[in-house]
Amino acid sequence: MTQLPAPLEEQPSPSLFDRTLENLRSAWRDIAAFSREAVGAMPRPHLPREDADRLRVQMQACLAGRGGEVSARARAAELGRTYLSLDSTGRRNFLTILSRDFDVDRATVDQAVDAFHKAPDPVLRGKAERKLREALEPGRMRLLTQFNGLPEGVKFLVDMRAQLLEWAADDPLMAALEADLKTLLKNWFDVGFLELRRITWDSPAALLEKLIAYEAVHAIRGWQDLKDRLDSDRRCFAFFHPRMPDEPLIFVEVALVSGMSDNVQTLLDEAAPVQDPQAADTAIFYSISNAQKGLAGISFGNFLIKRVVDSLTAEFPKLKYFATLSPIPGFRRWLDGEMTAAEASDDGDILTTSERARIADLFTDAGILPPETAAGLAAVLDRPGWHRDEAIVKVVKPILMRLCATYLIEAKAGKRARDPVAHFHLSNGARMERLNWLGDTSENGLRQSAGMMINYRYKLADIESNHEAYTGDGNINVSSYVRAHLKSTG
Repeated sequence: MTQLPAPLEEQPSPSLFDRTLENLRSAWRDIAAFSREAVGAMPRPHLPREDADRLRVQMQACLAGRGGEVSARARAAELGRTYLSLDSTGRRNFLTILSRDFDVDRATVDQAVDAFHKAPDPVLRGKAERKLREALEPGRMRLLTQFNGLPEGVKFLVDMRAQLLEWAADDPLMAALEADLKTLLKNWFDVGFLELRRITWDSPAALLEKLIAYEAVHAIRGWQDLKDRLDSDRRCFAFFHPRMPDEPLIFVEVALVSGMSDNVQTLLDEAAPVQDPQAADTAIFYSISNAQKGLAGISFGNFLIKRVVDSLTAEFPKLKYFATLSPIPGFRRWLDGEMTAAEASDDGDILTTSERARIADLFTDAGILPPETAAGLAAVLDRPGWHRDEAIVKVVKPILMRLCATYLIEAKAGKRARDPVAHFHLSNGARMERLNWLGDTSENGLRQSAGMMINYRYKLADIESNHEAYTGDGNINVSSYVRAHLKSTG
């Protein structure tokens, strides 16, 4: 019998992040010991001005590149250790110095542009062009690149960008540095460098622990839950980068079933018997999680799905259907906004006359004066346990199915679907296949989508044309079943 690790609440107190950080500090301390240049004591955690002046000199030394490769790595390691020793205020000060004081030198750029225009022949013009390109690269880019040669240096930069993303929205300096770092990471994380690996219960415990920590769709409730998700009728695949071999970048969890699943509670039921995967005709992608916040906006999820489909097809020739069981995370937020707008406007309501009447009857039957507009629907959905009341469900089900179909198909942000999960799968060539009533009745599922889920189907012959139609003109391939809900009023 396989021995399960201790329950999560009994694990040692240091977090996964803390242990990773301590390992990184230790590795870089050994490398930094080779530095021939004294850098003095570590700065104080909040990096006050006098310490910031020493840090600026330290950064300049990294760019100066004196000595050989060993010295350069040692200086970069020491600079990285400095960053890791700081608190949030200190790190913000560190990044401000990096973005402000190591930007492009405008005077050098002007000189390079002038030299380019004055170059008398193609040979000299080519040299001037190369000089111009060099001048346009900010010093911070060359400095950041030095971390690539350190153990866990790429992971260090990925985590640094995750921090920058929090500050970039209201700080132009941080935004510029974040954009530079994104460009760097985008080149390093080209899909051609990524390795697809299957994760099993026999994978290293440290990797399994990261799977639990990084799961972003359906929280893994403990080691037994994870073991069930890695059973013989399940598959889990992840992309890895050679410079981050122990860190999943994005992973997908798959259930091998007969027929298209419509309820995640049933799919994740720990008491459900294990299915025979060889008899399955459908692969359900029920969770896709981006594991690295610092890689946001660097997309390789579409390649993951295609590679997983190829792997599953090779292992299980009887599989005919590939589909997701996906959340609709933006539906309630959009619906609440529409209901609020309807309350403030005399121009109309998102509900039809008959829908308002049926909702009003729910209040009347309870002896309560009914609201006249969409506020009635909002009040119903805010009632705890509404989804277990048959009278309420009979009234609101056709209404919510219609509104959800409207949100998914018609409520766009420009040409793209407003819902982020919808945009992801439509961009990858999927079709909206089926809306599932109360497919997720967890607290989170009710809060974000009134319990509804959707199947996106990946029909291999149509993936490319669906992708082109959506990314080009914003056209969404929708099944007749889903489209029919647009007209449904119960």
